[in-house]
Amino acid sequence: MNEKEVAEIRRRFRADRTNINHVRGIFVNEKKEIVSEFSQSLGMLSEEEAEAILAVIKKTLSGSIGKNLIDISFSNNQVLTGEEHKLLSQLRACELKDEEKLHAFYDKAIASIQMEGNYLLMMAYDCYDVFSKGGDGEDSDSSSSFSYILCCICPIKTSKYSLTYYIHESKLRNVCEDAVVCAPEFGFMFPSFDGRAANIYKALYYSRSTAENRKDFVDAVFGTELPMPAAEQKETFNSLLAEAVAEDCSYDVVESVHTELRGMIETHKENREEDPLVINKGTVKDILTSCGVTEEHVTEFDKKYDEAFGENTELSPQNIIDKNSFQLRTPDVVVKVDPEKSDVVETRVIDGIKYILIRADNDVEVNGVNIKIKK
Repeated sequence: MNEKEVAEIRRRFRADRTNINHVRGIFVNEKKEIVSEFSQSLGMLSEEEAEAILAVIKKTLSGSIGKNLIDISFSNNQVLTGEEHKLLSQLRACELKDEEKLHAFYDKAIASIQMEGNYLLMMAYDCYDVFSKGGDGEDSDSSSSFSYILCCICPIKTSKYSLTYYIHESKLRNVCEDAVVCAPEFGFMFPSFDGRAANIYKALYYSRSTAENRKDFVDAVFGTELPMPAAEQKETFNSLLAEAVAEDCSYDVVESVHTELRGMIETHKENREEDPLVINKGTVKDILTSCGVTEEHVTEFDKKYDEAFGENTELSPQNIIDKNSFQLRTPDVVVKVDPEKSDVVETRVIDGIKYILIRADNDVEVNGVNIKIKK
């Protein structure tokens, strides 16, 4: 799914727009025991309460494509005979009303979820009438139906007793502790909404953390593998770049890689391209070559990229650089630079000593005090 498609589904999570009329789920304790089970009608709640529930579910479709929201692909064989895909399809077809299928999913999920403390597993079903767009971009009379299920796993935190003043009663009371539902840590949508239609060969997986992809849960529920987590992609890319380029890995080389990738991200955003931006090893090799990195080191980068990510693996530039941050770090000093001004920094060796030099054409402050740099 691309950002536009995710945004279209996210807009449905309001009480006056959604067809979600029930939420199903379980409360699980730290011993992996189901403490309670619920099937709650949103129509029986106040609008404020219904909106609060929808807001939690909506967070399962938040974050960045390729970083927090990751496409899961099923093989042809999985779609035809896979048990994982079959169960997801059955849950969707029964609109989460088949108790046997629902509990089979609960059991599978509980066995695979590794989480400290209590959590809530919540599921919802929605059916969306997708109107086709006319030449003017407005909805036409033609429509199709897109039905899907959403699942989110939310940590439960127990609030402490607190002293509260009730204005209308003019009294102080000690409010008892409550189980507070936190934002989802992970979850998914099945099937994907690709090309504004159902794609049963894909699901959209959500992870709040960019460092953890819940491999056990993904294996159990989808029977497939996720790409390397975004944080690990960045760490791996940085390591292989330093190792492969070796003595050619200068400030200018790293700055050029960052600047070029940042430029691609900005251009992609300005052009409002719908498909997510990805690069391959060839993109980085071209940048390294343009920086004067030797052919030997470029070849070494090619080899190490294949070993780390896979020969034909594409990466999101947003996973391997932070376009809003650029910094230099030594054991004693951290220098943060505006990414658009990274050219004000250079490195030199003066009298055998290594220096980081920063051009200071404008005012310079030290602990809030303007200082003068003497000639």
